[in-house]
Amino acid sequence: MTEHLTVVKHPLVQHKLTLMREKDTSTASFRRLLREISLLLAYEITREMELTSKWIETPLQEMKAPILEGKKLALVSILRAGNGLLDGILELIPAARVGFIGLYRDPETLKPVQYYCKVPAELEDRLVIVVDPMLATGNSSVAAIDLLKEKGAKNIRFLCLLAAPEGVARMKEAHPDVPVVTAALDERLNDHGYIVPGLGDAGDRMFGTK
Repeated sequence: MTEHLTVVKHPLVQHKLTLMREKDTSTASFRRLLREISLLLAYEITREMELTSKWIETPLQEMKAPILEGKKLALVSILRAGNGLLDGILELIPAARVGFIGLYRDPETLKPVQYYCKVPAELEDRLVIVVDPMLATGNSSVAAIDLLKEKGAKNIRFLCLLAAPEGVARMKEAHPDVPVVTAALDERLNDHGYIVPGLGDAGDRMFGTK
Protein backbone atom coordinates (compact mmCIF):
# COMPACT_ATOMS: atom_id res chain seq x y z
CA MET A 1 0.00 0.00 0.00
CA THR A 2 1.42 3.36 -1.00
CA GLU A 3 -1.13 5.98 0.05
CA HIS A 4 -0.92 7.09 3.66
CA LEU A 5 -4.72 7.33 4.04
CA THR A 6 -7.33 5.14 2.34
CA VAL A 7 -11.02 5.86 2.96
CA VAL A 8 -13.11 2.82 2.03
CA LYS A 9 -16.13 4.15 0.12
CA HIS A 10 -17.81 0.78 -0.44
CA PRO A 11 -21.63 1.20 -0.13
CA LEU A 12 -21.95 -1.57 2.48
CA VAL A 13 -19.23 0.02 4.61
CA GLN A 14 -20.88 3.44 4.44
CA HIS A 15 -24.37 2.04 5.13
CA LYS A 16 -23.23 0.08 8.19
CA LEU A 17 -21.25 3.04 9.48
CA THR A 18 -24.35 5.25 9.33
CA LEU A 19 -26.29 2.72 11.42
CA MET A 20 -23.44 2.66 13.95
CA ARG A 21 -23.38 6.45 14.21
CA GLU A 22 -27.06 6.65 15.20
CA LYS A 23 -27.32 7.24 18.94
CA ASP A 24 -30.30 4.88 19.36
CA THR A 25 -28.50 1.85 17.90
CA SER A 26 -28.45 -0.87 20.58
CA THR A 27 -25.27 -2.35 22.04
CA ALA A 28 -26.02 -5.71 20.38
CA SER A 29 -26.56 -4.09 16.99
CA PHE A 30 -23.49 -1.88 17.35
CA ARG A 31 -21.34 -4.92 18.16
CA ARG A 32 -22.72 -6.90 15.20
CA LEU A 33 -22.25 -3.99 12.79
CA LEU A 34 -18.69 -3.45 14.00
CA ARG A 35 -17.89 -7.11 13.34
CA GLU A 36 -19.40 -6.90 9.84
CA ILE A 37 -17.70 -3.63 8.92
CA SER A 38 -14.34 -4.84 10.23
CA LEU A 39 -14.49 -7.80 7.86
CA LEU A 40 -15.08 -5.45 4.93
CA LEU A 41 -12.25 -3.11 6.00
CA ALA A 42 -9.94 -6.09 6.47
CA TYR A 43 -10.62 -7.10 2.87
CA GLU A 44 -9.29 -3.69 1.80
CA ILE A 45 -6.24 -3.54 4.08
CA THR A 46 -5.07 -7.02 3.00
CA ARG A 47 -5.52 -6.33 -0.71
CA GLU A 48 -1.79 -6.20 -1.42
CA MET A 49 -0.58 -9.11 0.69
CA GLU A 50 2.24 -10.97 -1.01
CA LEU A 51 1.52 -14.24 -2.80
CA THR A 52 3.63 -17.17 -3.81
CA SER A 53 2.44 -20.36 -5.52
CA LYS A 54 2.44 -24.08 -4.94
CA TRP A 55 1.43 -27.17 -6.83
CA ILE A 56 -1.92 -28.64 -5.78
CA GLU A 57 -4.19 -31.35 -7.11
CA THR A 58 -7.77 -30.42 -7.96
CA PRO A 59 -10.34 -33.20 -8.58
CA LEU A 60 -9.44 -32.89 -12.28
CA GLN A 61 -5.71 -32.23 -12.52
CA GLU A 62 -2.60 -30.72 -10.97
CA MET A 63 -2.16 -26.94 -11.11
CA LYS A 64 0.14 -24.23 -9.82
CA ALA A 65 -2.05 -22.10 -7.54
CA PRO A 66 -1.54 -18.85 -5.58
CA ILE A 67 -1.13 -18.94 -1.81
CA LEU A 68 -0.14 -16.37 0.82
CA GLU A 69 3.60 -16.01 1.29
CA GLY A 70 5.57 -15.83 4.52
CA LYS A 71 4.59 -16.09 8.16
CA LYS A 72 1.00 -15.66 9.34
CA LEU A 73 0.09 -12.00 9.73
CA ALA A 74 -0.29 -10.46 13.18
CA LEU A 75 -3.33 -8.53 14.35
CA VAL A 76 -2.64 -6.19 17.26
CA SER A 77 -5.58 -4.75 19.15
CA ILE A 78 -5.27 -1.51 21.10
CA LEU A 79 -7.32 -2.35 24.20
CA ARG A 80 -10.11 -2.32 24.84
CA ALA A 81 -12.06 -0.98 21.87
CA GLY A 82 -9.76 -2.61 19.32
CA ASN A 83 -11.14 -6.00 20.34
CA GLY A 84 -14.40 -5.19 18.59
CA LEU A 85 -12.59 -5.17 15.25
CA LEU A 86 -10.82 -8.48 15.87
CA ASP A 87 -13.86 -10.74 15.47
CA GLY A 88 -14.64 -9.73 11.91
CA ILE A 89 -11.02 -9.81 10.80
CA LEU A 90 -10.47 -13.26 12.33
CA GLU A 91 -13.48 -14.56 10.39
CA LEU A 92 -11.61 -13.53 7.25
CA ILE A 93 -8.12 -14.59 8.45
CA PRO A 94 -8.65 -17.26 11.14
CA ALA A 95 -4.96 -18.28 11.23
CA ALA A 96 -3.73 -14.78 12.12
CA ARG A 97 -1.64 -14.35 15.26
CA VAL A 98 -3.13 -11.90 17.76
CA GLY A 99 -1.50 -9.43 20.11
CA PHE A 100 -2.76 -6.81 22.56
CA ILE A 101 -1.48 -3.42 23.65
CA GLY A 102 -3.17 -1.81 26.65
CA LEU A 103 -3.23 1.97 26.60
CA TYR A 104 -5.51 4.42 28.35
CA ARG A 105 -5.78 8.10 27.69
CA ASP A 106 -4.93 10.41 30.58
CA PRO A 107 -8.01 12.67 30.79
CA GLU A 108 -5.91 15.72 31.64
CA THR A 109 -3.09 15.46 29.11
CA LEU A 110 -4.85 13.22 26.53
CA LYS A 111 -1.52 11.34 26.37
CA PRO A 112 -1.46 7.52 26.31
CA VAL A 113 -0.32 5.50 29.31
CA GLN A 114 0.71 1.87 28.66
CA TYR A 115 -0.45 -0.85 31.07
CA TYR A 116 -0.20 -4.07 29.00
CA CYS A 117 1.67 -5.50 26.00
CA LYS A 118 1.64 -9.07 24.68
CA VAL A 119 2.39 -9.54 20.97
CA PRO A 120 3.36 -12.45 18.68
CA ALA A 121 7.00 -13.40 18.13
CA GLU A 122 9.01 -12.67 14.96
CA LEU A 123 7.14 -9.45 14.14
CA GLU A 124 9.92 -8.50 11.71
CA ASP A 125 8.75 -11.31 9.40
CA ARG A 126 5.03 -10.59 9.59
CA LEU A 127 2.55 -8.10 8.19
CA VAL A 128 1.25 -6.37 11.35
CA ILE A 129 -2.23 -4.84 11.30
CA VAL A 130 -2.97 -2.57 14.27
CA VAL A 131 -6.70 -2.15 15.02
CA ASP A 132 -8.52 0.55 16.98
CA PRO A 133 -11.98 1.90 16.04
CA MET A 134 -11.03 5.57 16.49
CA LEU A 135 -8.02 7.52 15.24
CA ALA A 136 -8.66 10.69 17.27
CA THR A 137 -5.62 12.58 18.59
CA GLY A 138 -3.40 9.81 17.22
CA ASN A 139 -1.39 9.67 20.44
CA SER A 140 -2.39 6.09 21.37
CA SER A 141 -1.89 4.83 17.83
CA VAL A 142 1.55 6.43 17.57
CA ALA A 143 2.55 5.00 20.97
CA ALA A 144 1.38 1.51 19.98
CA ILE A 145 3.30 1.61 16.71
CA ASP A 146 6.41 2.96 18.48
CA LEU A 147 6.21 -0.12 20.71
CA LEU A 148 5.76 -2.53 17.78
CA LYS A 149 8.72 -1.05 15.92
CA GLU A 150 10.84 -1.45 19.05
CA LYS A 151 9.87 -5.13 18.97
CA GLY A 152 11.02 -5.46 15.37
CA ALA A 153 7.90 -4.87 13.26
CA LYS A 154 8.71 -3.39 9.85
CA ASN A 155 5.55 -3.88 7.76
CA ILE A 156 2.73 -2.22 9.70
CA ARG A 157 -0.74 -1.04 8.68
CA PHE A 158 -3.36 0.71 10.81
CA LEU A 159 -7.08 -0.08 10.58
CA CYS A 160 -9.77 2.12 12.14
CA LEU A 161 -13.46 2.83 11.78
CA LEU A 162 -13.26 6.63 12.02
CA ALA A 163 -10.38 9.08 11.70
CA ALA A 164 -10.03 12.77 12.56
CA PRO A 165 -7.76 15.02 10.47
CA GLU A 166 -5.66 15.71 13.59
CA GLY A 167 -5.03 12.00 14.13
CA VAL A 168 -4.17 11.36 10.49
CA ALA A 169 -1.68 14.25 10.54
CA ARG A 170 -0.10 13.00 13.78
CA MET A 171 0.29 9.49 12.38
CA LYS A 172 1.75 10.77 9.12
CA GLU A 173 4.27 12.88 11.02
CA ALA A 174 5.33 10.09 13.40
CA HIS A 175 4.98 7.05 11.10
CA PRO A 176 4.84 8.06 7.43
CA ASP A 177 5.58 4.43 6.48
CA VAL A 178 2.34 3.13 8.08
CA PRO A 179 -0.73 3.24 5.80
CA VAL A 180 -4.06 4.05 7.46
CA VAL A 181 -7.32 2.44 6.26
CA THR A 182 -10.61 3.84 7.58
CA ALA A 183 -14.32 3.97 6.77
CA ALA A 184 -14.55 7.77 7.17
CA LEU A 185 -12.49 10.90 7.69
CA ASP A 186 -14.62 13.06 9.99
CA GLU A 187 -14.53 16.84 10.51
CA ARG A 188 -12.47 17.46 13.64
CA LEU A 189 -11.85 16.76 17.32
CA ASN A 190 -13.85 18.54 20.00
CA ASP A 191 -12.36 20.02 23.20
CA HIS A 192 -12.50 16.61 24.91
CA GLY A 193 -10.59 14.83 22.14
CA TYR A 194 -13.68 13.11 20.69
CA ILE A 195 -14.20 12.79 16.93
CA VAL A 196 -17.02 15.02 15.57
CA PRO A 197 -19.59 14.10 14.26
CA GLY A 198 -18.24 10.67 15.23
CA LEU A 199 -20.27 8.02 17.03
CA GLY A 200 -19.43 8.64 20.68
CA ASP A 201 -17.13 6.37 22.69
CA ALA A 202 -16.74 3.17 20.64
CA GLY A 203 -15.71 1.08 23.67
CA ASP A 204 -18.70 2.19 25.74
CA ARG A 205 -21.12 1.59 22.88
CA MET A 206 -19.61 -1.81 22.11
CA PHE A 207 -19.56 -3.12 25.68
CA GLY A 208 -22.56 -1.26 27.09
CA THR A 209 -20.58 0.71 29.65
CA LYS A 210 -20.42 4.40 30.56
